Amino acid sequence: MDNITFKNITEFNQAQNLPAPENPLFSIGSKILNADDIQNCVSSNKEMSYTNQFYIISLKNIVSGEIIYGRTKYDCNTGTLLFSAPNQTYTVKDIVVSSEAWFLAFDEDYIRGLDIQKRIKGYHFFNYNVNEALHLSPKEEQTIKSIFKNIESEYQNNQDEFSKEIILSHLDALLKYADRYYKRQFLNRKEINKALFTRFKEILDEYFDSIQLEENGIPTVEWLASKLGVSHRYMRDTIKAETGKTAVDQINLYLVEEAKNLLLAPNASISETAYKLGFEYPQYFSRLFKKKTGQSPKEYIENATMN
Repeated sequence: MDNITFKNITEFNQAQNLPAPENPLFSIGSKILNADDIQNCVSSNKEMSYTNQFYIISLKNIVSGEIIYGRTKYDCNTGTLLFSAPNQTYTVKDIVVSSEAWFLAFDEDYIRGLDIQKRIKGYHFFNYNVNEALHLSPKEEQTIKSIFKNIESEYQNNQDEFSKEIILSHLDALLKYADRYYKRQFLNRKEINKALFTRFKEILDEYFDSIQLEENGIPTVEWLASKLGVSHRYMRDTIKAETGKTAVDQINLYLVEEAKNLLLAPNASISETAYKLGFEYPQYFSRLFKKKTGQSPKEYIENATMN
C-alpha cells in the first residue's frame, strides 16, 4: 500500500494541481474534473494511505467508487465532507473522485492562540476516519459550498488587516454547520447506529465471557473501536447518540452487572471480585460500584443476603 505524507500546504497544493498558496499557512481552492480526468483517477481495489501535518477540509461530489461507513457499505452520490487533523493517517480504498471538489487547508499556527483553536479541539469529526465522512443533503451541500466560495473570495481578495478575521469567521460558521449536520446524520442513521451498538455489546460479551478481563484488564474504548473498525471518537459519538450514554459508561455498566453476579457467589471477596474484573486496585472498583448503584459492594452483599 502506497503512503504519501504532506509536510506542508505547498506540497499538498502541488499534488492537487492547485496554485501555490497565497499564505503558506492557509489555502483554499477548487477544481472541476472532466470525464477523462475522472476515468484516470479511479483506481479499483487500490489502497492509498495519506498523512498531512495540517488541517484539511474537503468537499466532493461522489461520481465513482464506494465509501465504507464503519463496517457498512454506503453508496452516496451527494456531497461528502471530509475532515483531517494534523498528523492523522487515513486510508482510502477504491479512490472516490468528484466532478467538483473543494479543498481548504490550514496550519495549526494559523489559528494558534485564537478562540477557534480551542473550539476545533472540541469537534470530534476531525478525528473520525475517512470512512466516517459527513454525507450532505443537496440543501446542506449548497450551504457548505457557499461558505467555501465566501472564503475563497476573501482569500483571493487583496489581503488587508481584516482578511484573516473574515476568513476565520467563515471557517467558524462552516464548522458549526458541520457539527449540526453530523448530529443530523447520527439521528438519520438509527439502523446503522443500532447495528454498531449491537456489535459493541457482542464484543463486550465475548470479552467478559473469556479470560481476557483478568489477563488484559478492562477493555479500552480504543481497543473496542479497533474491533469495530471505526475511530474511537466516532464510536463514542455513535453510542452516545444511540443510548444517551458514553462508551465508557456502557463499559462500566457491564462491569457493575458482572460484579453483582460475582459478589453474590458464596464466600465472595470484594478484592478478588475487583481483580477478576480487571481492576488493579480494589478501591477503584468499590468507588465505581457505589457511584453506579448507590451502595458499596459490602452494603450490596448485606442487603442481598437480608432479602
